Amino acid sequence: MKDTMIQEVMVKPHEIEFREIPVPEITKEQVLVKVKRIGVCGSDIHVFHGQHPYVTYPLTQGHEVSAQIVKVGENVADFKEGQKVTIEPQIYCGHCHPCTHGKYNLCESLKVIGFQATGTASEYFAVDASKVTPLPDSFTYNEGAMIEPLAVTVHACKRAGDVKGMKAAVLGAGPIGILLAQTLKAFGAEKVLVTDVSDFRLKLAKECGADFICNTKERDFAENLVECFGEDKADVIFDCAGNDITMGQAIQNARKGSMIVLVAVYAGMAKVDLAKLNDSELDLNTSMMYRHEDYLEAIRIVQEGKVQLKPLMTKHFSFEAYQEAYEYIDQNRETTMKVLIDVDPDEE
Repeated sequence: MKDTMIQEVMVKPHEIEFREIPVPEITKEQVLVKVKRIGVCGSDIHVFHGQHPYVTYPLTQGHEVSAQIVKVGENVADFKEGQKVTIEPQIYCGHCHPCTHGKYNLCESLKVIGFQATGTASEYFAVDASKVTPLPDSFTYNEGAMIEPLAVTVHACKRAGDVKGMKAAVLGAGPIGILLAQTLKAFGAEKVLVTDVSDFRLKLAKECGADFICNTKERDFAENLVECFGEDKADVIFDCAGNDITMGQAIQNARKGSMIVLVAVYAGMAKVDLAKLNDSELDLNTSMMYRHEDYLEAIRIVQEGKVQLKPLMTKHFSFEAYQEAYEYIDQNRETTMKVLIDVDPDEE
């Protein structure tokens, strides 16, 4: 293995450079991985445009990742060289109240690699073995890079409790919305409606298993909700768009006494009808990232063939074309789902 590697650095908004730096040394509790794929998500785009409130530049990105272990620390017993893995990007203290009560995704001093800590966008990456999750040999590296966003939807689904037999509405047919619709079905939801204002995205949602789709720019959401589910409407509504329009639709049209789960990162301060929320005694729940068990569930439902990942893989870019990947997303927002960076293009 060579002594140096190439690392991506966003030096400031809209400007990416590549630097040659030493391959990192690992501690006794770490593994060194050869990075294979990196997925680009909406939060990464916010960083590219200088719109993320919790990052500073320069910054190396990359939190949706698949990799292969090339070196194992002497105290690491559960991993071996050559193994396919993904990485859980949360860095947590382990001492605050959430951490000591099993909710480390809510750590009071939470950092996320690729945002508040150095991300995986380099040829090699040193990481604590405790943050590594093995992937089945049958997985491609493309699939492995999508376990992180799928874990987001697994956690969101679980925030609604047992969804078996439920009728669910998912507002927003981006990658998370379509993955969530599939996750709900995988966890036993009876029927799932997906809404959006893009026919392209809705068609893809339908192809990935949504029972109903609705373009709310063309059709009334309230009428469509009853048409799909009957007068009792949905048992739970998930907001995967995160704006006043979709949250307003959810609050105004939720069945009294039912639940709304906010999955998306909300765009700015909310201006919604809390009086209606109160009058209908709605449970407004939220979802924040994931925990290790969500990664394991995500891998399981892919293995069982209950989730389709490939239809969401829009385009691949080489590692050197990192900036072009962002520019492509900007120019093709409606038709772009998941863009993958091929750090090592030799293997799928």
